[in-house]
Amino acid sequence: MSGSRRRFFQDAAILGAGLLGLGREVRAEEDHPAQKSRRETGKRPVAERGVYLPMVTPDVTDLPHEMDDGTKVFHLVGEPVKRKIVPFKTIDAWGYNGSCPGPTIQVQQGDRVRVIFENRLPESTSMHWHGLEVPIEQDGVPYISQKPVAPGEKYVYEFTVHQEGTFFYHAHSAMQEMMGLVGFFIAHPEKSYKPRVDHDYGLILQEWAVLPSNTVPNTASMEFNWLTFNGAAAPMTTPLLARLGSRVRLRFLNLGVDHHPIHLHGNQFVLTGTEGGRAPESAWFPMNTVLVGVAQARVVEFEAKYPGAWMIHCHLPHHMMNSMMDLLRDRQIQTADQTEAKALNQMQTLAMNVPFEHMHPSPIAENAASVPGFPQDAFMEMGMDDVVEKPETYGLPKNWSAGMMGMMTMVRVLPEKEYDAILARKKGASTSNGGEPKHEF
Repeated sequence: MSGSRRRFFQDAAILGAGLLGLGREVRAEEDHPAQKSRRETGKRPVAERGVYLPMVTPDVTDLPHEMDDGTKVFHLVGEPVKRKIVPFKTIDAWGYNGSCPGPTIQVQQGDRVRVIFENRLPESTSMHWHGLEVPIEQDGVPYISQKPVAPGEKYVYEFTVHQEGTFFYHAHSAMQEMMGLVGFFIAHPEKSYKPRVDHDYGLILQEWAVLPSNTVPNTASMEFNWLTFNGAAAPMTTPLLARLGSRVRLRFLNLGVDHHPIHLHGNQFVLTGTEGGRAPESAWFPMNTVLVGVAQARVVEFEAKYPGAWMIHCHLPHHMMNSMMDLLRDRQIQTADQTEAKALNQMQTLAMNVPFEHMHPSPIAENAASVPGFPQDAFMEMGMDDVVEKPETYGLPKNWSAGMMGMMTMVRVLPEKEYDAILARKKGASTSNGGEPKHEF
């Protein structure tokens, strides 16, 4: 039987199994020429493979795996989730394994991977492996490469990862993507990148249109009012920690409808990779703002030479603030025709409801109200240090959170003593919660 004829019958069998098997676990078999050489073991001999530093995804967990005869087996569940994006706002999103964005999948180049996907959503869905070169049966496009995975049904994706780089998985449905169905898929190289990094962080960029007094994102809207890193808007985003003198890698992933120019304060970095993998060093160039387009990933690296809390944020002005239209439901904070007394009263009411200690906003001129254009940012500060306190914020100046809004976080470059002190606090907090830290540095 010819190869093409054999593949035709394989495809037909797979599609037929999906059509007949509501609630049944379906496996898409692989026949990919570039991957056949590793099909038996799923990976190269251990002696040829380097040890990699796991990427840390702040505010998002890793997806654990089991081993089955050399294959890494992951269990991924699509389901509705509740996500608190700031202390006073929780949205009803869709995610994976109780998380939005979904948990990070980390493998190594050469690994054989099996993802057992279960659909607990109220509608059919599928999984696309963005940027990964997989057989057509694994591509996740409804009806073209597979039958949609119906509610209550399982589907098994299996392939060998022959690439390295920053990839991601997501539902292949536009509205479902905007409900939050996305997660990192990191393929670490068989041989470590050079130069070696000491810290590796991933940030997923998302936009949400949530109307006042609502919790469900309006996926048909083009007016987005909440911007998040890893499912949280500042100041709830967890700062990234870096030891002074170390080398840091930052991976940015954008799955929304807008581009995001991501800027790092006080440091220059080089662009080292995209959603297509690692770029040759000859193509690197210095910058401090990288444009992350829709459905793209951008990887940058820098030397943490300067101590301090350095901001990382999207530089689009409206992406540097949280929605001010539903803080107090029917008592909306307006950006014009505002007075200091009114602003203080509204923010104090919010502070009492959350609760947190509300600080007086920055000073204004005595004749401020007579100046055209006033107010702009005068009453937009939302300092809430105590509600978002965590080990990573230890030692920051009082009221540090006042200007932290929207798609924003920071990298804290710390001398060894201060860095170790925060690690000790993280370990203590994790132990008191009955578990060990997710990542050691």
